[in-house]
Amino acid sequence: MDYDSLFTVLRAEKEIEVLINPFISAYLNGAMEQLEGQIAAAKVAMARLASPQLYFVLSGSDFTLDFNNPDEPKIVCMGNNPQKIQIYGAVLSLYVTRLVKLVNKKGKQKSSLVFDEFPTIYLNNMDSLIATARSNKVATTLGVQDFSQLRKDYGKEQADVIINIVTGNIISGQVTGDTAKQLSERFGKIMQDRESISINSGDTSISHSRQLDSAIPPSKISALSSGEFVGMVADDPSEKIELKAFHCQVLNDHNALKNEQNAYKEIPVVRKLDNGIVQKKLPADKTGCAGYYSFRNGACFR
Repeated sequence: MDYDSLFTVLRAEKEIEVLINPFISAYLNGAMEQLEGQIAAAKVAMARLASPQLYFVLSGSDFTLDFNNPDEPKIVCMGNNPQKIQIYGAVLSLYVTRLVKLVNKKGKQKSSLVFDEFPTIYLNNMDSLIATARSNKVATTLGVQDFSQLRKDYGKEQADVIINIVTGNIISGQVTGDTAKQLSERFGKIMQDRESISINSGDTSISHSRQLDSAIPPSKISALSSGEFVGMVADDPSEKIELKAFHCQVLNDHNALKNEQNAYKEIPVVRKLDNGIVQKKLPADKTGCAGYYSFRNGACFR
């Protein structure tokens, strides 16, 4: 859009007027080189979101995101596309950011936030959510492949804060390198019995000793088999846990799991959409604004 139309529309939104004032000032004062540089940086990032399918989804209001509302509890499931992580990741982050603000309140139903492949989306102030949400009965679970992946996508400082704040409850499968060493340090050390045998031509001597060593050494974490896990859980004053660290294996009944999977039914199609429906403009509403247009301040805006 040309700047006259763009700034007119943006200034109609009182909540963002303060944010766009620097751009408008540059435009009115003739600082076009500075303005072009600022807006070009935003255009490159936002151009990735130019998708009719995204416009279609984001223009609807099928449900609210307060899934722990006692009057209307619901399950919200969102998935990313590995081929379009940068595109859908931004939209998912938008949904999750709004969702977190709605669920992290007093007097709501106890609920759970589960983020599998967490580094594929960006959620600002994630450490604050984990620290404050537990008091509002919201459990947060983050799934990552490796600590290095979290550092790459979130930056070292933010990643270290997230890693340290979830130390009370951590479950890990097979990992190697620095992640295995860091986990071993978190699980701490315990007194372990050692036995040494000395054999010479005359006799054999056996000596026993106790030594402080890693409860779960990095070599053990690096060699875990499928279904094996190590970890540590937190407790509270009313429910003490004597053995917080664990090394165990999940025993599955594979025949029962296979029978359960064979009995799965397809999720019913709620609404069948194709490209023609997405491209088609919606009929005019009572405001006289059709399709993807919205009515504000007596005029239609796209």
